[in-house]
Amino acid sequence: MAVTLEQAQRVGYTCLKALLRFAFMVANNLVAIPSYVLYLIMLQPLRVLDSKSFWYIEGVLFKWLLAMVASWGWWAGYTVVEWGDDVKTVSEDEAMVLVNHQATGDVCTLMMCLQDKGTVVRQMMWLMDHIFKYTNFGIVSLIHGDFFIRQGRAHRDQQLVLLKEHLEKYYRSRNRKWIVLFPEGGFLRKRRETSQEFAKKNNLPFLKHVTLPRLGATQVILKTLVAPQENGTPAGRDAVKKESQSKGLQWVIDTTIAYPRGEPLDIQTWILGYRQPTVTHVHYRIFPVKDVPAEPEALTHWLYQRFIEKEDLLTHFYQTGAFPPLQGQTKAISREMTLSNLWLVGIQSLAFLSGGMWYCIFRYFYHCLF
Repeated sequence: MAVTLEQAQRVGYTCLKALLRFAFMVANNLVAIPSYVLYLIMLQPLRVLDSKSFWYIEGVLFKWLLAMVASWGWWAGYTVVEWGDDVKTVSEDEAMVLVNHQATGDVCTLMMCLQDKGTVVRQMMWLMDHIFKYTNFGIVSLIHGDFFIRQGRAHRDQQLVLLKEHLEKYYRSRNRKWIVLFPEGGFLRKRRETSQEFAKKNNLPFLKHVTLPRLGATQVILKTLVAPQENGTPAGRDAVKKESQSKGLQWVIDTTIAYPRGEPLDIQTWILGYRQPTVTHVHYRIFPVKDVPAEPEALTHWLYQRFIEKEDLLTHFYQTGAFPPLQGQTKAISREMTLSNLWLVGIQSLAFLSGGMWYCIFRYFYHCLF
């Protein structure tokens, strides 16, 4: 089939745009990430004198870095429409966010849609596969205090112990509020067949759009971060003291990401922007943590029910192009998430100015020494 001139021009324009976007992303990373690290190195005395202020500043810088990632998709026309409960109402409380996982673009989508949720982004902790430790953003996540979890049965028990220790050491000391995890333990396309086989053996529902979640990390987070209670009151004097500092984990936010026609965005698309503008849909349901059972068997059932509900939500979305209304509503209400282009340009400009500043500083000291 012959290629028309118009088609060739379109392909050429797409390739040129992808090349320019990639060059900008590389330059962005080369100035923004080293600047983040260098600012925090310079602020180490403040960390000793006033740890709270240090982690506040680190959180602001972290949010700006995530905003830069969000801008790559935003300027390519990859926008977000939100459905369900309004999570802004719990943005100042501690919450665990459970998300279905389809592709690497899920993380970028969350980086975008959580930008306008108050202090959430700068005070959140991510649980992600250990492979991300070796990406360009790995050093940022290490400093911020995210947890890299190694998948596989051979590592499972050890990783859960390490997760508990990590939460006890870093979560409250760095004033974290939200913790984000993907309980399926991998991408949908990689885990679906295994999950369906497990469901068949155990007489569980057959799921196509999500997989059955794993319990381990969710259980550790609940046990570690929920304030201990006895007969409706905090248990013991130590718990009372701890409760005065933090109310503990208060909410579970069940988050469902849906892509048109079930075609997820990956990180390559997010960076290069070769796909046509796409609206990703994100649905939230908020559950009080007091309604989440603590016993492993009951918690497993509760967690399975959330993903069975996700299956129903996604089935409805793929059939109708919209999520169903919440219980008690007659019509589903959606909210278009927006970002300020002026704010994004300001952050990007600050990153490049910072890169130039650090270059001048190092060049000055180099000439002084040599």
